Amino acid sequence: MKAPLRLGALALLLAAALIASIAMGSAGIPLAGVLEVLAGGGDATSRAIVLDLRLPRAALAALVGAALALAGAVFQVLLRNPLAEPYILGVSGGAAVGAVGALVLGWTAVMPWTLPLAAFLGAVVAIALVFRIASAVGRALDTRVLLLAGVVVGAFFNATILLMLSFADGESFRSAVFWMMGSLSGTGWREAGMLAGPLAAATLVLLALARPLNLLALGEETALYLGTRVEHVKRVAFFAASLLVAVAVAASGAIGFIGLIIPHAVRLLWGSDHRLLLPASMLAGAAFLLAADTLARTVAAPAELPVGVVTALVGVPVFLVLLTRR
Repeated sequence: MKAPLRLGALALLLAAALIASIAMGSAGIPLAGVLEVLAGGGDATSRAIVLDLRLPRAALAALVGAALALAGAVFQVLLRNPLAEPYILGVSGGAAVGAVGALVLGWTAVMPWTLPLAAFLGAVVAIALVFRIASAVGRALDTRVLLLAGVVVGAFFNATILLMLSFADGESFRSAVFWMMGSLSGTGWREAGMLAGPLAAATLVLLALARPLNLLALGEETALYLGTRVEHVKRVAFFAASLLVAVAVAASGAIGFIGLIIPHAVRLLWGSDHRLLLPASMLAGAAFLLAADTLARTVAAPAELPVGVVTALVGVPVFLVLLTRR
């Protein structure tokens, strides 16, 4: 199957997951009713459920899934490790420190928008610290130093989170733990819009780097010999992917496994050409998180599971099946 056909099949899968996410829930809406609302018709109740509740949440799920899968694919080639994932540089730890701090201090009770803002600022601080440590070692961006810096910064932030949680009241503690497990509940068009712009910009930048990333996968010396500006490509790709993860975590919390299993699964199935791998990972990641969120909303209705738990419970067996078959 040629690349356009593969991407087209994934786009159809994404469209089906989007429609299912909108139709399924505590108040089921028939497929014809969903299509009628999306076409501009339908009764007032259906329009409120679809347009005000489910569609913005589904849009955010698709954007977060695409962002995490794209970032995971980029980190895996830059670190030359198929087990690398978006949170490997401590981004999720920094975001969690910001979010937990906002919850413990009670800011979110007065100004709910402070939660994603604090999470984003914490993630940016983590990125800045990691790159500052890596840059202090040498002008060349050594991926081994970058990886170690991410582990150390992440460990420090995890200790900070535990310290803050020890002083939190019961409600703040529950909210913080639920956020750290990843959740799309209570989200709307604001969160989706916050992620759409950075995702579009990062996608354009990273897709433009598809050929240099293919050369980097062969080794830095080979890429340099073939005319690639290795350090420039590494820095641009690292920053674009890291900021993408920061915005995704700020919008939805730390949702694991998507950035690990989706690029790895696409690579196992269709190869490592980043001209196909990057867009395919985005489409597959968006569809996967949409399906996981639908399952999280419906499997224990009227209660709702953290979507990060569902991605782990569903994603790990699928990953193991794909891995053992190849």
